[in-house]
Amino acid sequence: MTTEAILMLIVALVIVWGGLVLSILALRARPERADYPAGGYDDAGEEDAIVRHDT
Repeated sequence: MTTEAILMLIVALVIVWGGLVLSILALRARPERADYPAGGYDDAGEEDAIVRHDT
């Protein structure tokens, strides 16, 4: 392998693994949202029913 190829390999590895480490650290800092916005109502009908659309 040439010097340029090894250098590009190292750069690519640093970008990929660095991004992985950075995202893991970000998730450890803020693992989950504490509050969620108000949701809508559950409009689930019978599971075997025909789906009706407002068209």
